Amino acid sequence: MDDQVFRVMLRMQINPGMEADFERVWREVGDSVTDHPANLGQWLSRSAEESGVYWIVSDWTDEPRFREFETSDRHLTHRRKLHPYRSAGSMTTMHVVAALAGAADGTP
Repeated sequence: MDDQVFRVMLRMQINPGMEADFERVWREVGDSVTDHPANLGQWLSRSAEESGVYWIVSDWTDEPRFREFETSDRHLTHRRKLHPYRSAGSMTTMHVVAALAGAADGTP
């Protein structure tokens, strides 16, 4: 499949007591990612199992366009604004190979 979505998944450990501010700033700076023409969307999720852990998932049209964004001044500015809130983090990337809509999706 040549038109696979390229997915980036970040795990961020947020400093205790800074979670609300992190969520607020993430919303404020999110358009620096989603305004990129190759970005398909971005989601912020809070772990239900680990205190202070957040997952950021971002989908891209392809890996080269993501890598272009990753090294841009726009991304570095975005990272600088979020970095003070985190104590640790990691990133993994993948290609979406299949997707199945759930019954609640409403798609026939």
